[in-house]
Amino acid sequence: MSHNILILPGDGIGPEIIGEAVKVLNALKAEGSLDMELQFAKLGGSAYDAEGSPYPESTQKLAKASDAILLGAVGGPQYDNLDRPLRPERGLLGIRSHLELFGNLRPAVLYKELANASSLKPEIVSGLDIMIVRELTGGIYFGQPRGIETNEDGERFGYNTLVYKESEIERIGRVAFDIAMKRDKRLCSVDKANVLEASELWREVMERIAKEYPEVELSHMYVDNAAMQLVMKPKQFDVMVTTNMFGDILSDQASMLTGSIGMLPSASLNASKQGLYEPSHGSAPDIAGQNIANPLATILSAAMMLRYSLDQGELADRIEAAVQTVLANGLRTADIYEEGTTKVGTAEMGDAVIAALAK
Repeated sequence: MSHNILILPGDGIGPEIIGEAVKVLNALKAEGSLDMELQFAKLGGSAYDAEGSPYPESTQKLAKASDAILLGAVGGPQYDNLDRPLRPERGLLGIRSHLELFGNLRPAVLYKELANASSLKPEIVSGLDIMIVRELTGGIYFGQPRGIETNEDGERFGYNTLVYKESEIERIGRVAFDIAMKRDKRLCSVDKANVLEASELWREVMERIAKEYPEVELSHMYVDNAAMQLVMKPKQFDVMVTTNMFGDILSDQASMLTGSIGMLPSASLNASKQGLYEPSHGSAPDIAGQNIANPLATILSAAMMLRYSLDQGELADRIEAAVQTVLANGLRTADIYEEGTTKVGTAEMGDAVIAALAK
C-alpha cells in the first residue's frame, strides 16, 4: 500500500529542516522499506506570498487527500503587520481546524548523550521518555460564552467557559489509551476534579474507557501535583492525557526538561489518525539559510508520522535509533553543541542520520 504524504516546508528554517527529513524518507523508499508518494504545497508566509492566503485552496485539497502531513515551521517578522486573518499562524490554525486535528501528541525525550543540557540533575532526567496527549480543540480556549463586559457598577470583568462534552473526552481518551498500549501501558490522566465539574466528568469518562483497556494501568493526578511531579520525579510518567489548557502548560514544562526544544517533535491527529507532524520549535528566521538549524526534531516528527498515521512502527524505531547513534557519535548542531563534541551543519546532520540508518 502506497502512502500519500504531503510536505509543507513553510517559512524560515522550515525548507532546510524539511529537506533533511525528506532525505531520510527517500532513503527508506530507495531501500524498498517504504512505499510512498510525496506531494509538496505551501502553508504560512510562503503561501501568502504565492497565493495571497496562508492556507490556500490548493493546499487544502492536497491536505484533505493525504494520509499524513509533514510541516516545517511557519512565520516571520515580515508578516507581522498583515491583517490577522492573513498572518502565517492563521494557516496553521486553519489546517488544524479543516482536518479536525483534536489530539496533540508532545513527546519529551531526553537522550542520555544530552543529559547535561537539562537544567535538572542528570540522574533525575537521564532516560526521560514521556508522551503528553493534549486535547486540542475544546475546553476553556474554545468554550462559549466568553468575553469582556461592564457590570452595573461600571467595573469591567472578563469571563471564559470551561466546557467538555462526553464525546470530546472519549475521543481524546481513546487516543491516549491506544498510545499507552504501544508504550509501557501506563496512563496518567491529569485533571482538577476536586474543584471543577468539567474535570469530574473527565475523570468519569476516563474510568469508563479504561475498562476496554485492561492491560493499561490508569492513574489520576491533579494538575498542580502533576506540575510538581514533572520537576521532582519526571521518569515516573509514561503517557499523560489532559485538557487543552492543562496540556498547553504541562507540555511546555516537560519540553524544557530535555534542555533543547530543537530535539522535540510533535503531532496532531484526527479521528481517522490522519496527522500533521511538525517540530515543536518555530521558524527561527534569524538563522534561516545558514545551514546551522537542527533538523533532528523534524526527522523525529517524520518517525512519529510513520508510527502513528502510517502504522510503520519498525521504521519509526529505526529512525529514532539512528538519531541516537548520531548523538552517541558526538555530532551536534549549534543549539546542542558542547565542548568535546563535533559541530556539524543542518545537511551534515541529515546525512549522518541516513548513514546510521543504513547500518
